[in-house]
Amino acid sequence: EVSIDVEDRKREAEIKWVKNDWEEKRGRRESAEKKQVTTLGGGAMGSNRVLPKRIILVRHGESQGNLDNAAYTTTADHRIPLTAVGVRQAREAGAEIRRIVAWSEDWKVYFYVSPYARTRGTLSEIGRSFSRREIAGVREECRIREQDFGNFQEEKKMQADKKKRQRFGRFFFRFPEGESAADVYDRVTSFLESLWRDIDMNRINRCGISNFNIVIVSHGVTSRVFLMKWFRWTVEQFERLHNLTNCEVRVMQLGAGGEYSLAIHHSDEEMRRWGLSQEMITDQKMRATAKKSDWIDDCPWHLNDFFQHLRESDEADYLEEDQQDSLNLIGDRSIDCS
Repeated sequence: EVSIDVEDRKREAEIKWVKNDWEEKRGRRESAEKKQVTTLGGGAMGSNRVLPKRIILVRHGESQGNLDNAAYTTTADHRIPLTAVGVRQAREAGAEIRRIVAWSEDWKVYFYVSPYARTRGTLSEIGRSFSRREIAGVREECRIREQDFGNFQEEKKMQADKKKRQRFGRFFFRFPEGESAADVYDRVTSFLESLWRDIDMNRINRCGISNFNIVIVSHGVTSRVFLMKWFRWTVEQFERLHNLTNCEVRVMQLGAGGEYSLAIHHSDEEMRRWGLSQEMITDQKMRATAKKSDWIDDCPWHLNDFFQHLRESDEADYLEEDQQDSLNLIGDRSIDCS
């Protein structure tokens, strides 16, 4: 009995230690979360981190490959240049981006760009709208390059492969000697991890400017995959999306609750035109105003896309169903006995 009593006291002491340790860790975590509550301007109260006001996605201007698919048979994809129309589109995109970001005296832009000739050319023309002082920096980023469709592309074979992709599904279909959109997703995920480290460690916004803007000059599939990863869209939702047009600008802006949303800058009609369902649009609107993660409980597709038979009942309903199951079981046994 003495031995059992000692063991009980040891067990109680261990439980008390674990409970105290857990409560201490929870207190530190809650304290850290309070420090990271973001304001409307993107600043972090009690923290040095300042979230970008906007993350702007831009597809490259019209390229020779957009104009004539035969260009890919003789020129490597990464060397395909802009057309004269693409150059003009890029200059207009630069003016549009400036109108979006230049609403205060203190603002800057930071550029990430795919290494392809058409994206580098687009960035060069966009840069005409900005002075040296207004650009915080620029970085070439290989992980946001175009989906790899293979090396020199035979035109007829590529057309046949794209028809197969429509039947197979755009996300998982892998081009021979190339990539699927799922492959692009993996490298975009890696890029986003690096992007968040850059933001958290103030590598790009060293001065802590509240109206700080990141512009990503990339490609159609890559931009759609970026949005898919950021907003946690499903494969089915990705399949709904339409490609960006040349030099189309899509703006993710920081909302009052610390989440980014397409609905702050863009209208419902625009988002419908891009292929977003009504549920996806509702989610964007919730992100624009709700506190971080609050919108999940109010946006049904987060659950309804995965479960078809969820009950809307409380514990009492479950008890009632259990009682009915017990009665049914008794009835079955009665039948067996007879």
